[in-house]
Amino acid sequence: MRRTDPQNAIDSGAARPPIPHPRVRVAHVALQLERGGMERLLTEFAQHADRTRFEPSFISLTTRGPMAASIETAGWKVLALGSSGGIKPSLLFALARLFREQDIQVVHTHNTRPLLYAGPAARLARVPVVVHTRHGQRCNATPRQTRLFRLAARTADRFVCVSHDSMRLTIAEGIEAARTMTIWNGVDPRRWSPCHDPAGPAVFVGRLSVEKDLPTLVKAAALIAQRRPGFQLRIAGDGPCRGLMLSQIRQHHIESHIDWRGEVADVASVLNGASMFILPSRSEGLPVTVLEAMASGLPVVATDAGGVREVVADGRTGLLVPCSDPERMAEAVLSLLDHPVGGSQLGSEARRRVEEHFDVRTMVAHYEALYENLLRSKQVMAA
Repeated sequence: MRRTDPQNAIDSGAARPPIPHPRVRVAHVALQLERGGMERLLTEFAQHADRTRFEPSFISLTTRGPMAASIETAGWKVLALGSSGGIKPSLLFALARLFREQDIQVVHTHNTRPLLYAGPAARLARVPVVVHTRHGQRCNATPRQTRLFRLAARTADRFVCVSHDSMRLTIAEGIEAARTMTIWNGVDPRRWSPCHDPAGPAVFVGRLSVEKDLPTLVKAAALIAQRRPGFQLRIAGDGPCRGLMLSQIRQHHIESHIDWRGEVADVASVLNGASMFILPSRSEGLPVTVLEAMASGLPVVATDAGGVREVVADGRTGLLVPCSDPERMAEAVLSLLDHPVGGSQLGSEARRRVEEHFDVRTMVAHYEALYENLLRSKQVMAA
């Protein structure tokens, strides 16, 4: 079982077999390039790739999305295949053709659907290495989806999980421990300036989806507003649960306490001047929004879901509460509002933790070392 340690991914000083091309060609394959944590990580791969050793390209199975421009600004190609839902065998063959034409050496899939197509396509095109990253928790998968996942999983040389909790679930689903490892997500602390204001609003940034458990967030906000009439909650994001969230805000009569911004391109502007960040999720891999908030010097109130506790050190960088418990969430938020100096100390320690353990440059270096080590192992086996 592999852990998050750069020395696990980087060779010692032993002589290394040569990599066949001057730069390793890596194809990142994702479902889409919308605004989300996983998609923001793809832009980090683009911006922080070692250009002397790697030549990444980026493939969206569906549409380009707003994050494509950021990748292209970094100097790399983006290709959108325009696929819709359903089983599309033609997509598999289109990917195989692309991999052959571009002489791809590493296919890196992000989440399940890209693996279902790009994994078999890579083997069909005789791509030497396939790496798969599990960003989320694959909640509520049907038996059929699980069978398809296990079938496609055979094509991956390595399963990278973004948290140790996610790795535990991956092994429980039948993936051999020897093929799994953890590489934590990261952000660039240099892009995030401390912006904590104890008198500012609380903030949530994320997709408005079922796993974010927005009803718990709204109920907690209503409880807080009863005791703190001036309490404000700033929400940024959009998604399928938008209507439900807005309806519940009206039901609890807290419209005057909520500042909903919709989907935003500039997360830093939403975090600026906040008193804290709140994460109500019932399922998480390792949330990028929490890392961004911590890098901004904000204390975090978060549910103890998935890999969250690997980021938020309870009582040192924020406060952890049980999932789906609005009363405990409200108590945690009120404790930070009642003790602003303590909240500032938590925020300072949160930024320090990101700088030490969740720097995106370390994350990218771990992946790049993994690519090279897998390529070398394939060359040795072929010799």
